[in-house]
Amino acid sequence: MTKVVIGMSGGVDSSVAAIMLQKQGYEVIGLFMRNWDTSVNGDYLGNPDLNNDICPQEQDYNDAVKVCEKLNIPLHRVDFVKEYWDYVFTYFLDELKKGRTPNPDIMCNKYIKFDMFVKEAKKLGADYIATGHYARMKDGKLLRGVDNNKDQTYFLSQVSKKQLENVLFPIGEMTKPEVRKIAEEYDLITADKKDSTGICFIGERNFTKFLENYLPNTPGDIIDIDNGKILGKHIGLMYYTLGQRRGLNIGGTKERMFVAKKDLENNILYVAMGDENKYLLSYAAIIEDVNLLDDIPEKCTAKFRYRQADNDVTVSKLDDNNLLVKYPQGVKSVTPGQACVFYNGEECLGGGIIKEVISESSD
Repeated sequence: MTKVVIGMSGGVDSSVAAIMLQKQGYEVIGLFMRNWDTSVNGDYLGNPDLNNDICPQEQDYNDAVKVCEKLNIPLHRVDFVKEYWDYVFTYFLDELKKGRTPNPDIMCNKYIKFDMFVKEAKKLGADYIATGHYARMKDGKLLRGVDNNKDQTYFLSQVSKKQLENVLFPIGEMTKPEVRKIAEEYDLITADKKDSTGICFIGERNFTKFLENYLPNTPGDIIDIDNGKILGKHIGLMYYTLGQRRGLNIGGTKERMFVAKKDLENNILYVAMGDENKYLLSYAAIIEDVNLLDDIPEKCTAKFRYRQADNDVTVSKLDDNNLLVKYPQGVKSVTPGQACVFYNGEECLGGGIIKEVISESSD
């Protein structure tokens, strides 16, 4: 019988993915990854949304155990705490220091879920590995998940074509309501479990307090980019991302304000008034660290952040390491450090990291 090792996260998606594999006749083995040591690094205590008698990772593991027991699936456990720190969390901190907005979930997929996990799965005799991602593989191509609201190909954009060989996405053809319905039919403990949010494998945190453990706060001025007026104080540039509206704590104005620019050298946070402010727009971006899953045509679409609508773009090669992506229609709040992911219809062509944005239109 063909053996599939599935990443069991203790959530509803991986639970139902395991069920679908069983229905398809595979021998299914569960593997739980522990990637964060909350006892050393955590600040979950005092979070009213969490059970403070047990750390979130252990609760997830306990839920995975119960699901696997119910489905009669063996469950193994592996620790990648050091690897996660070295390849994902250090990257996350380094990017924040540069004033960029990183996406650790993308690097977690590249270095942990589709690298370290695969090596461990092979030790268990895996013919295939599987995850609970909302994505599809067809004829060697990575396709969007059927559920547009949950499609996770954006987060898989740095996984190589080689890494995607022998990978199954059992719920890629399903919608989230369908997944929850199956979990309810099987009376799984994860059926009504809330989807995980926050940083990959670290989970929900008071972000400000969490980062204080690793990076020093350097407060500075918040300035109106249109008139140079000081509006207040920021708590540290690393806590803000371009386009952010909430959490600015600026009073005295009824007009909506958005983060427009971060001046790292002078420690200034610039904000722009109004949704259509010109300082929120860019018209091109330089993309580095490009991972190709298929050829990228000159004209295609791209997402510059998760759940963003597709943007029509023109792509050209700057050099061996960088692409120039133009979008003359203008896109709001394209952010260095985030991913630019390319699509041709349903197919995800790969992606790279936004290195620099160009605010002036050349067209």
